[in-house]
Amino acid sequence: MKKSKTLKLVIMAALAILITGQTAFSAEKPTIAPQCKQCHQPAKDVIRGTLVGISENFKTVQVATGKLVWVINYSDDLKLSGAEKISGIPKEKEVAVAFVEKDKVPYAVSLSVKPPATVPPEKIVSTDELLKLIASGPEKGGYVLLDSRPAPRYMEGHLPQAVSMPFDKFDSLKDTLLPADKEKLLIFYCGGVT
Repeated sequence: MKKSKTLKLVIMAALAILITGQTAFSAEKPTIAPQCKQCHQPAKDVIRGTLVGISENFKTVQVATGKLVWVINYSDDLKLSGAEKISGIPKEKEVAVAFVEKDKVPYAVSLSVKPPATVPPEKIVSTDELLKLIASGPEKGGYVLLDSRPAPRYMEGHLPQAVSMPFDKFDSLKDTLLPADKEKLLIFYCGGVT
């Protein structure tokens, strides 16, 4: 009889540890992908990352915040921003999902799709123009060519005469890398989503 009670207590204690351990683990899950940290801070009840998939049958969205993939439930009341319907959002798109927690399960309240960056046409340097500038060199061409990709990508290869100025390091490098001459042409380039 005593063995039976002891066994029950041990099982209950193990379950309690597993349950509380799992709760603590879920509280420690990252809610923001590394690339989102360049512009955003982690926020309670908002998951920012890359869309991995959508299951309309199970009404879930999967969002990667690095190596972790969140599975978030949604309902027909989901508010969308940046997309007309949830099935129209392509995979690998950066999204922000505001959610509420019900029974330790995240339920999406709203889903925002990151809009594409837009640059006014007059601010875009054509490939031909850039080739001519590179051929003339920065001094003669009166420009500074800045590669805004992460440093490892720059190290893999870059345009001739380009200087590495990763986007997330802009504030710390601007005084060093940007020219004092404010009339000098600044050309930034990237490789899209990195």
